[in-house]
Amino acid sequence: MKRRILLPTDFSLNAKQAIDYAIELYKDEPCIFYLLNVFFIDSNNIESLMNMEPGNAFYETSKAESQSGLDKVMSTYVFGEKGNPKHSFQTISICSHPLDAISKVVEEKDIELIVMGTRGETNSRSKIYGSTALSVMEKVRTCPVLVVPQLAKLDLPKEIVFPTSYKTHFKGTNLKYIIDIANRCDASIKVLHILEEDALNAQQLAKKKQLEDYLYDVNYSFHFLRNISVPAAINCFVESRESDMVAFINKKHSFFASIINQPLVKGIAYDSRVPILVMHDGRH
Repeated sequence: MKRRILLPTDFSLNAKQAIDYAIELYKDEPCIFYLLNVFFIDSNNIESLMNMEPGNAFYETSKAESQSGLDKVMSTYVFGEKGNPKHSFQTISICSHPLDAISKVVEEKDIELIVMGTRGETNSRSKIYGSTALSVMEKVRTCPVLVVPQLAKLDLPKEIVFPTSYKTHFKGTNLKYIIDIANRCDASIKVLHILEEDALNAQQLAKKKQLEDYLYDVNYSFHFLRNISVPAAINCFVESRESDMVAFINKKHSFFASIINQPLVKGIAYDSRVPILVMHDGRH
């Protein structure tokens, strides 16, 4: 069965890097890659809404530019030197808000993974993640999201950092994504806990044992840091070890707004080469 992977693109360099990363990550597996471009409407602007009706000249021009851009991207991967007989591509052009369009395609195409750039064409240096990437990480909760910085290396990951409080609800259906990547890439998983107490309590120890049961067939190890904030701990651990990926289970909508858009984790976001895999606690 072919994997079904969504690749949103605004034709920026960061989006191209994310596509290249996805293709390298799944180079040995049959995949259908859905290339999605959204030409945006501003619902707060009446003129914009009127212009974005099918048949309107501005709409038709925007639609043609979107489809032309998608055709060029697809041609690169189908007919260029990056072509892979295991991979097929479909293009999707939608006039909508990016988050709405991505959510719709995920549902309609039964997408199992989204791979996208950290920031789009505007490439604002004032924020670690663009608004679209942040919204997708927080709000598209039916499948995991892999966000790829523009400076990400295209090598397969060899070490994946998995921060946890040992309070999160672990579930095999969520953890299978990090386990799958670790197995296929022969990567190790480094489970990182930031101690806020003298020792783990009984509930946390039970969660740790549960995690061990899930990770039994991969190379993993446990690590901890103390007397340091969560963002700084992740940053220091990843940088000191030159880890290749960070994986989170996002159990609440406010997590990323409160954690990753802080200067302390700039090293694993804006200037970094480290992709971030966002999985979700299905109970929320």
